[in-house]
Amino acid sequence: MSLAIPGSITGGAQTGFTTPGYTTTADKAPDVNMNQSAVTALTGTQTGVRSHAVSDPFTITVIKPKNVRILPSPNPVTGKYGPVPSNRYQVLIRKGANFAANNAPAVCMIRLLMDVPAGADAYDAANIRGAVSCLVGFLNGVSAGCGDTLTTGIL
Repeated sequence: MSLAIPGSITGGAQTGFTTPGYTTTADKAPDVNMNQSAVTALTGTQTGVRSHAVSDPFTITVIKPKNVRILPSPNPVTGKYGPVPSNRYQVLIRKGANFAANNAPAVCMIRLLMDVPAGADAYDAANIRGAVSCLVGFLNGVSAGCGDTLTTGIL
């Protein structure tokens, strides 16, 4: 995969954090179509945030489809395409989160799914790249608001 998980990640702004950063170490992913790293150190001020441990995970996993789907042939009579399959790519963040005192952390899972219509990768790559650029910019811009919404329930 060309989407490599960097060894150092500059975190997005969050309420109560000052210059958050994450140091990652490559980890063995659960399957062959995955790339995974564990967050092994934190930088900046992130009071209460814990780095990776077996019973308290903090991992980043990038997943590509095992079997890439291709665009089917059009109907020979009408020239129309039937249902167009998609290729699903995913980013998964696993983070241990305490839910009460004197309990082991439960795992919080945050997933980003990206479904790309088969054939669009070759025919309209610019618009796929534009969508990704917009998504990354949006998430970077709303990082604090997203964290606030997930902790307060206010949208």
